[in-house]
Amino acid sequence: MGGSTGPVWVFAEQSDGSVLPVSLELTGQARKLADELGTSLEVIFLGDAVRENTQILFNAGADKVYLGEHPDLKFYQSERYMQIIVKLAQEHQPEIFLLGSTATGKELAPLVAAKLKTGLTAHCIDLTLDQEKRLEQIIPAYGGLISIVCPEKRPQMATIAKGVFLKPDTSEPKQGELVLLEIGNEQDQRIELLNVVYEETEGVPLESAAVVVAGGAGAKDLEGWQQIVDLADEMGAALGSTRPPVDEGWVELDRMIGQSGKMVAPELYIGVGLSGELQHMVGITGAKLMVAVNSEPKAPVFEQVDYGIVDDCREFLPVLIENIKAYKADKA
Repeated sequence: MGGSTGPVWVFAEQSDGSVLPVSLELTGQARKLADELGTSLEVIFLGDAVRENTQILFNAGADKVYLGEHPDLKFYQSERYMQIIVKLAQEHQPEIFLLGSTATGKELAPLVAAKLKTGLTAHCIDLTLDQEKRLEQIIPAYGGLISIVCPEKRPQMATIAKGVFLKPDTSEPKQGELVLLEIGNEQDQRIELLNVVYEETEGVPLESAAVVVAGGAGAKDLEGWQQIVDLADEMGAALGSTRPPVDEGWVELDRMIGQSGKMVAPELYIGVGLSGELQHMVGITGAKLMVAVNSEPKAPVFEQVDYGIVDDCREFLPVLIENIKAYKADKA
């Protein structure tokens, strides 16, 4: 794709017609990248009867929104979405294309990248431009941060999780160009969506929690893990985890925080019995106040938090929980 710099693109994912927060966060960051490149920011928005929800994309910074409306697009379908996006990309040749690292984005992004014969970096934790104005895609790997660039192929594609970037201010109405896509009836789709069942999340949702209590391998067994669960319950906090408790079966995968899990930005984060490996810590970069409990004085986590408590969590947590109960009783 030669010539002048193409636009910066964002795929705006929706649920029941409403734009997901991660898509707004990406739109805000994409606005900065587009300004630095001196190009436009364009958003692809697919769904059914969702036109009224395009305004928030303009408010977030989009210059143009490609709107595809059709009953078949109400729910994500990989082939249909991929075909629409690939056709648009071949026509308009974007420079950069960003998608959320959601269940949808994780499937859609590689499908689109393969069709366009370009590169894709998954689970980025930062996006900047290098001296040559190429997209610098930062990922955590091998115990550190790695910068990836796509020197030749376009678009430069990346997926980014919710919470990596701040949500832009969308309160001020802004104007942009709305482009209506012609969406035909496809008869030869291999997959037909019959029904959608929404899973109810138990406990406090991680992504929106003001307080997060996360546990690691230091719990040692299910009994120790239950103490961490009890602490989260007593504090009205969301329960988070590193990889080992998930592998042990103590907690569901959707509670994992970090590179392969969720991004959180609580007012208070308490890490219990975890070492502070980068793969977990990159998921809490937005936390305001961080506290760690670990029995090893030289644990890496103590270099990354505001307050550290050196103690065996199995001995410390029962005392902490009892003190919290007593404090709450005095306040009642």
